[in-house]
Amino acid sequence: MIGARWRVVGANDLRSVVCAAVTSLTTEAPRPAGGPGSPGIGTSSADPTTAPKSPIGRRDVPLWLAVLAASVIVAAIVLRFWTRSNLWLDEAQTVNISRLAVGQIPHALRQDGAPPLFYVLLHYWMAAFGTGNLAVRSLSGLFSVATLPLVWLGGRRLGGARVGWAAVMIVATSPFAVYYATEARMYALVTFLTAVGLLALLSVLAKPRPVAVIGLGVVTGLLLYSHYWSFYLVAVTGLWLCWRAWHAKGDARRATVVAIGSIVVGSLTFLPWVPAFLFQARHTGTPWATPANFSAMVHAVAKFAGGGTTQGRALALAFFTLALIGVFGAAIDDRRIELDLKTRPAARPLAIIGFGTLFVAIAAGYVSHSAFSSRYTSVVFVPIVLLVAWGTRSLRSDTLRRSVLAAMVLFGLAGAIPNITTNRTQSGQVAAAIRAHVQAGDVVAYCPDQLGPSTSRLLPQSVDQITFPRRTPPQIVDWIDYAKVNEAASVASFVHLLERQAAGAHTIWMVWAPGYATYGSDCEQITADLQADRAFRAVQVVNAHPARYYEPMYLWRFTPLVRR
Repeated sequence: MIGARWRVVGANDLRSVVCAAVTSLTTEAPRPAGGPGSPGIGTSSADPTTAPKSPIGRRDVPLWLAVLAASVIVAAIVLRFWTRSNLWLDEAQTVNISRLAVGQIPHALRQDGAPPLFYVLLHYWMAAFGTGNLAVRSLSGLFSVATLPLVWLGGRRLGGARVGWAAVMIVATSPFAVYYATEARMYALVTFLTAVGLLALLSVLAKPRPVAVIGLGVVTGLLLYSHYWSFYLVAVTGLWLCWRAWHAKGDARRATVVAIGSIVVGSLTFLPWVPAFLFQARHTGTPWATPANFSAMVHAVAKFAGGGTTQGRALALAFFTLALIGVFGAAIDDRRIELDLKTRPAARPLAIIGFGTLFVAIAAGYVSHSAFSSRYTSVVFVPIVLLVAWGTRSLRSDTLRRSVLAAMVLFGLAGAIPNITTNRTQSGQVAAAIRAHVQAGDVVAYCPDQLGPSTSRLLPQSVDQITFPRRTPPQIVDWIDYAKVNEAASVASFVHLLERQAAGAHTIWMVWAPGYATYGSDCEQITADLQADRAFRAVQVVNAHPARYYEPMYLWRFTPLVRR
């Protein structure tokens, strides 16, 4: 039976504690699952192809290595709270919705397109800690830090302490995990809940105690209320459990049926939100996003490793290689790995849940022409990383295993560190320029409206602000029928509105950026029409820098030549 067994470290000083942890990472140990003929998750079997070389704790670990490993984890935790960038569109919109009264959040989300759990949690978090950049992002940071011990437990249950510690090191330094730990969005919460759900599932399959059964149902419901891609995760996991129940016998079958029932009951808790979900599905899309395609499966795993950077490609190669070895490979000796095309039994569930969910989600998006973004794959981050960590079992050589893990840690940190120096939005520069000279009665206009949430957050509430095309306040973007509204908007009408509001006595501040989907050249045309108005003197105050900012923007000031 798979279970997490806690060891009492027989030492009274810090060195002994850290060395024991690192020893479990870098030496072989008896493993509870994965041998030939093993049915996989939920059972126990010794693996003769990876017999232990020596018991945990008998091999001395140099103090420098122990301190280095501990320092890496501490540094990775610090990185999760270090980012100093201003909030960009999605974060600022999330904060603005979460600041509403709890009863108003569901209505606001009908025009945003997201489920409500993270927004409600952030609402109460901000009530306690404020709405500053660090404060609102720290909730995600805490979820990300809390995920680390969970992946250790998950890895240890699946493959022993060495796999658990490998998983911790990989997750701690993953650029994907670090980035979304520093974003005021729901993705770190999704990763955390996925880790909790996996542990609950393992516990139910091992022995369906009431606490584990109830926990699995609760976390299923929470995942569905956190992100809609959780539908795919729950569906694929449910299908795998049905297959397992069909083939299992005795206690294993009963435990599997109980797990299926728990997931079904947990899914039923989503029913009250179904009307809002159906409305969002019909009216709130993401016209800016890339349609789903099957190359996204490769891109998703590469994103876990840091994307298209040099270090990201190197780490992605290690991810793919170890995942492949984890599914098909078993060590024969220090130099040879045997590949079994039937796959390793204990790795199959991780591969099915991780890559199966990714495949189903992308296939559904391809058929429905819906959008894909790599951040949605947070629902499969934990099972795929555990599969990568599982692959380290096949590296019998201590030197090779330590070298591979060290390289992955270095590449991960190299990909994660730029996150603390890169500003995600140019809104800070634009807002500072406006604040320096804005006067009562001036008008700040945004085109597209997507520039509004991040910039308006940094301006005094007394400043008059308006967005194109809906002419609404800038704090929350209304995504309902977004493309249709944009295509029907009138540039000339909006320019006339700005001129009337300025009334020949006030300055118009135009915040804009080109290239947004469904806008065509509307934003450029608004700026050009204002430049052509001889009643104003046009000055470009801020130039956009797309190479330096994820969300670049221009700022123009139109000052009346003769104030009335």
